[in-house]
Amino acid sequence: MSTVTTGIPAVDLSKYLSGDSDKKKEFVQEIGNAFHHVGFVAVTNHGVDKALIDDFYAAGKKFFGLPVETKLAAQIPGLAGQRGYTAFGTEHAKQSQVADLKEFFQIGQTVTDNDPTEYPPNVYVKELPEFQELGNRLYTAFEETGKNLLRAIALFLDLDENYFDKFVHNGNSILRAIHYPPITREPASAIRAEEHEDIDLITLLVGASADGLELYNEAGEWVPIKAGVGAIVINVGDMLQRLTNNYLKSTTHRVVNPPREKWHLPRMSIPFFLHPKGEMDLTCLENCVTADRPLAFPPTTAGDYLDERLREIGLKK
Repeated sequence: MSTVTTGIPAVDLSKYLSGDSDKKKEFVQEIGNAFHHVGFVAVTNHGVDKALIDDFYAAGKKFFGLPVETKLAAQIPGLAGQRGYTAFGTEHAKQSQVADLKEFFQIGQTVTDNDPTEYPPNVYVKELPEFQELGNRLYTAFEETGKNLLRAIALFLDLDENYFDKFVHNGNSILRAIHYPPITREPASAIRAEEHEDIDLITLLVGASADGLELYNEAGEWVPIKAGVGAIVINVGDMLQRLTNNYLKSTTHRVVNPPREKWHLPRMSIPFFLHPKGEMDLTCLENCVTADRPLAFPPTTAGDYLDERLREIGLKK
């Protein structure tokens, strides 16, 4: 397994958390420049426990190995896939009508304080109780790491360090376990995940069980991404791109099919989509609108934008 990150810059979160002001400033510039120029970065020393990640991967493999009828019992009509199971061949990229070659399970926010924000309940799979318990713990760990990354991004944007805190506290984030089954016949113009951009503020992705992730760079080339052992891949989502008036870059990416000799191998990945509360105003920040970068987006809220995008990708009718 590679210990070296390829295709994207790598940064060390422990520098931001070290208490050393010079190291903190260095990290802020490193991640900010990476998000401005590339849109992707690999983060080491992120604080998410490897054993927890491994245990959730193992539970996810058990879930996706359950009988189809058992998995379908965890698919909840009317929730646009935002909780529980979404069957193979349901989601597609917004510019495509060909479904991706994947199935997935989503875990959302559980509000535990007196915040009036409400979300649908999570879906518990009685045949696999540890799946939800591990998922809840991993959700919390990703959320904490994501908050620290957003604090660094806020400083890079000359905002108050805690600018994002009130929006992501009890935010509408999603932990998704994705399973790409073995490819058993020639795909009908489909790949495991067609080229797309994420909807959220940032996405945190722990190492997938097989290669395939690629980003589309400024030179118009598809570049394979490989994170070193223990690193988390982080990318800018469309909400953060809108907020910064295209200053931070939501980069197009995809998951390609493996070579034919590896079609028999499944792939699994675990992204955490860090969303704010629905009422967050995504109107472009004033300091990101300049003569060289005129206003690119009309005002909207995170909730309205999410609703629009869920319809575009076929999850919401």
